Amino acid sequence: MLKQNLSQKMMQKLSPQQIQLMKLLQIPTATLDMRIKEELESNPALDETEDNGEVYDLEESEENVDDTDQAEDFELDDYLNDYIEDDPISYKTKTESAQDIEEKTMPLSVKSTFFDHLETQLGMLTFADEKEALIAVQLIGSLDPDGYLRREIVSIMDDLMFTSNIDTTEAEIEIVLGKIQQMDPAGVGARSLQESLILQIRDRIEKEPGKYKKVRVLAVKILENHFELFTKKHYAKLQRNLFISEDELKEAISEILKLNPKPASGFATYNSNANMHIVPDFIINFRDGELELNLNSKNAPDLRINDHYLDMLTSYKVNTKGRKAHKKEKEAVMFIKQKIDSAKWFIDAIKQRQETLYNTMYSIMQFQLEFFMTGDQRTLRPMILKDISEITGLDISTISRVANSKFVQTEFGTKRLKDFFSESITTQDGKEVSTLEVKNILSDIISKEDKKKPDSDEKLKENLREKGYNIARRTVAKYREQLNIPVARLRKEL
Repeated sequence: MLKQNLSQKMMQKLSPQQIQLMKLLQIPTATLDMRIKEELESNPALDETEDNGEVYDLEESEENVDDTDQAEDFELDDYLNDYIEDDPISYKTKTESAQDIEEKTMPLSVKSTFFDHLETQLGMLTFADEKEALIAVQLIGSLDPDGYLRREIVSIMDDLMFTSNIDTTEAEIEIVLGKIQQMDPAGVGARSLQESLILQIRDRIEKEPGKYKKVRVLAVKILENHFELFTKKHYAKLQRNLFISEDELKEAISEILKLNPKPASGFATYNSNANMHIVPDFIINFRDGELELNLNSKNAPDLRINDHYLDMLTSYKVNTKGRKAHKKEKEAVMFIKQKIDSAKWFIDAIKQRQETLYNTMYSIMQFQLEFFMTGDQRTLRPMILKDISEITGLDISTISRVANSKFVQTEFGTKRLKDFFSESITTQDGKEVSTLEVKNILSDIISKEDKKKPDSDEKLKENLREKGYNIARRTVAKYREQLNIPVARLRKEL
């Protein structure tokens, strides 16, 4: 049996403006310009001009317009009056107190990409026919940014059939791949780290036949026949299996360590960030014994409502005075209203973004005042998102969005904002310290250890406890992994 019920529910929904603000908060200054350009292109009511300090008097533009409108079109006329009183021409993001910060640009070098470098070498290779040349182009396009061929040969055969209508075999592709593996840089086109290192060491033997030949031949044996023992640093087993001395093994391993595990690392790739530079979102200067916080000038673009749209609204009021507006005139002015509202929302979001960024960074600066005054990492206090949320009155999610992908330029270098956040641990004397401090001490202990007999996580735990930091072995392992430091076995050296 069907029934109809009437019920009330309280639900919280995000407005379009709130969603827009959240998205803007996540954007770093380096990409804010692009987002603003997108909005400028999509909304003709939004304009970006130089602030010439000119004052506009909207009353003069309205002195011949009678505000006693007819009862008809009340909502639209009411909007027009409110809009004009709001002074849209002066509706812009910059305020008189905004400080312009000198924009520092860095010249970017133009580099040929890794793939360009390979394609220029194709003309120097000898192919049996045009089919081999097309296979070579396909193989080069299938390499990853590190220079490895991660795709299966069968998949490349399918690609050639579907894209170029070329029917080929695995043997034919293997022949062409062998030619590509002769290209510069050495190791390119390998299907594994082991194959890449072998290609590189053989290339050195070929190009310098008399130099370190015995050592390099031994290195090839290690890579070809004992790669797992080498990666796990089982040096004693390697010596026994190869019947060599410790010095011979040390020389061979030293030669292997000179090889490049990522053959393409010396080149730019299509997705490379090699030529990018960090644009700080905040700048903190130390002047006259005090810290001064500024937003990067790119955080405060000069946006305003397009002047032409005011003229169109004014003309509408003048032309429809004393008569009923035509349907097309109403549609036109409603379109203008929609675009102006959208522009206002965007400008408001940019303003709110500036205020939120500034208030958050100012709170972080005050919380970590000693660090910003001295630059000493040991002075960093334990600080979590909740701490800054309580100070600013902003939601934790908002603080998280601000901290993500943002940078601050200080007297001691440019720092990532999220690096200032850390949990706390209690030392043996009851003092709360930041986990960043513990990580720095852990890194220092590992850097000074005996590399022939590296400390285990248990030993590192004991060393930290001797310094007053009472933490568990699994916590030591977690911090070590966060520092990208391998386990003791992989830190071992001869």
